[in-house]
Amino acid sequence: MGVVIRALIMVIMAISMASVANAAQGTATFYTPPYVPSSCNGYQNDGVMIAAASDAIWDNRAACGRTYRVKCTGATNLGVPQPCKGTNVVVKIVDYCPSPACRGTIDLSKEAFSKIADPDAGKIKIEYT
Repeated sequence: MGVVIRALIMVIMAISMASVANAAQGTATFYTPPYVPSSCNGYQNDGVMIAAASDAIWDNRAACGRTYRVKCTGATNLGVPQPCKGTNVVVKIVDYCPSPACRGTIDLSKEAFSKIADPDAGKIKIEYT
């Protein structure tokens, strides 16, 4: 019985590590309302758990409607050395954040950013899947 439990634990650990290894890394910033019109959906109200995609994930509008689980992993500046809240948020891509104005991989709504980090940080390191 003990061998079966150990094997099961090993399988669960392997699966967990594989999902972490698949997470992409980048940075996140935030933007504030109004959130419409958006590049993907015009004047459709998509709520507040939304984000704009940078060129890194935009893929010529193919990112529209994709959802990403985003987790803060650390600070990008000394202003707020520990901005992360230890949670993650799922956001839907509804807009485009063009270069060079876009300062992050994903530009989260202020509400989404606030769920995972202190908004005073302005920009954070993230993992997203």
